[in-house]
Amino acid sequence: MERVDGGGPCAGAARGGHLTIVKWTRRKGCPWDKRTCDLAAQGGHLKVLKWAIEKGCVWDTYTFALLACGGNLEVLRWARANGCPWDTRSCSIAAERGHLKVLQWLRGNGCPWDDQTTMKAAEYGHHEVLIWALDNHGVWDSRIPLIADSNGYRYISRWARGYDRATHKRRFSLMSKCEPWLGV
Repeated sequence: MERVDGGGPCAGAARGGHLTIVKWTRRKGCPWDKRTCDLAAQGGHLKVLKWAIEKGCVWDTYTFALLACGGNLEVLRWARANGCPWDTRSCSIAAERGHLKVLQWLRGNGCPWDDQTTMKAAEYGHHEVLIWALDNHGVWDSRIPLIADSNGYRYISRWARGYDRATHKRRFSLMSKCEPWLGV
């Protein structure tokens, strides 16, 4: 996940977790925007984030993805309970970072996911995350073995090739049973 830059003095103070300075800059009329929340989230500075949200600073799905990157379930629960929106990036970043418990919590609470969740788990070598995602109806992509192999995770690549063959075998078996009704 790329770093958030810019945002002026408020965002800069939020990046460092300096709540006193964030408050001071706001009293002096310094403008802020969602980067203040994004940078507080990226740094895991919950006190700054809470204060900013209470004072009307905005956040969005990217802010939540940055929180998922940190892997702190308490912070994620707080953000969700306080209306922070999420999207598929939250699951993919949790998989990229190897945060299995975070991914399980996200999915258990209805966060959407897509093929990037399994792809990121393979790309960054998080075998346990990949297995869990696929066992829980994650999106299989035939490029997973190649992605794992090209990033040096040969054991994941070998496992995924076996998984791919088993998946295709099951699909073929199911299709052959349906042929009489399909007119094939």
